[in-house]
Amino acid sequence: MGMALADKRISIVGAGPGGLTCARILQRHGIPVTVYDREADAESRNQGGSLDLHDDDGQIALREAGLLEEFLALARFEGQEMRQMDSAGRILAHHIPAADEAAAPEIDRGQLRELLLDSLEPGTVRWGHRLESVSAPEGDVRTLTFTNGSRTEADLVVGADGASSRVRSAVSSATPEYTGVSFLEAWFDDMETAHPELAALVGKGSAHAADGVRGLFAQRNSGNHMRVYIMQKVQADWIGANGLSGADAPGIRTHLLREFAAWSPEMLRMIADNDGAYVDRPLMALPVPHTWEHSPSIALLGDAAHLMPPLGVGVNLAMLDASELARAIVQAGTVDDAVRSYESTMIPRSTEIAQMLEHGAEQLLAAGAQLGDPDEAQVAAADAA
Repeated sequence: MGMALADKRISIVGAGPGGLTCARILQRHGIPVTVYDREADAESRNQGGSLDLHDDDGQIALREAGLLEEFLALARFEGQEMRQMDSAGRILAHHIPAADEAAAPEIDRGQLRELLLDSLEPGTVRWGHRLESVSAPEGDVRTLTFTNGSRTEADLVVGADGASSRVRSAVSSATPEYTGVSFLEAWFDDMETAHPELAALVGKGSAHAADGVRGLFAQRNSGNHMRVYIMQKVQADWIGANGLSGADAPGIRTHLLREFAAWSPEMLRMIADNDGAYVDRPLMALPVPHTWEHSPSIALLGDAAHLMPPLGVGVNLAMLDASELARAIVQAGTVDDAVRSYESTMIPRSTEIAQMLEHGAEQLLAAGAQLGDPDEAQVAAADAA
């Protein structure tokens, strides 16, 4: 067990939480692996907001990676607080976590990535490698070609490259489709000093309100920061359709204040008081079910395999996928056996969850709807290697 595949060339595409978790577990068992990522280095892009890692999936993966205690030392347990509000800012439901509650503590996505990167052997991640294509198999070998002109051969290519996965295209013609709901991300800095009213309104964790056609989700991050996701049922190119551009923050703000005119002034601070630009994030999802013809040299995990509406499952599922794939590789006698074993669990699980969440994007706008952390699934779209 384990060393049977130690001489195989395993290439993981995508240095997000899923890809890095898989690499970490493989290295713990003495199996060499290389991770390729399109970013210039680990610091080249803001990694997004806060994640809640669940004790029945994300934390299981971290335990397998030998990093659970380090995660718990970094996690914000107070971030499990959730407030459900109406458009006037009245609290309809309020979850205050118990002192020992650890079901889903929060951690910034950047902190999680740093934890995983620091656990890997030096040189594991090859930065500046944007994948251009994966060749058809020659026997059981694939050739990866990168836009920087380099190539490499692999006995197993792991697609951990997010919503716009190029690895996926080697086995599936499916592409993500717009769900009809769009998020607009707004950032807030120095909360306690610059935005004390919002800090009091949102609390230490997250707050959600919706009126049936639009909504707001506020999420406290570490370092006294906050992100707000302005949610609307609109056409995908709604900014341009209204004569605006993504860089026109004042114009977008004026438009949004008209759309949310019935909301209270306190709630409108989440739209109007942001620091800097807005970030457009139309919600995409893969068809349900998403299946593909088995290949002994390709394995997909996370959003590359099952992009879903952002209802608090994205990163957790990606890390659970990564853990199960790595364990399958450790235990199998051949690469084909490993991929088959992994897919026999991952595909039915992801199909069942995707069917439950198939129309979940619209549920985000339902008054009184319960919501997970929206940043989990959709920020991964930016992680394509």
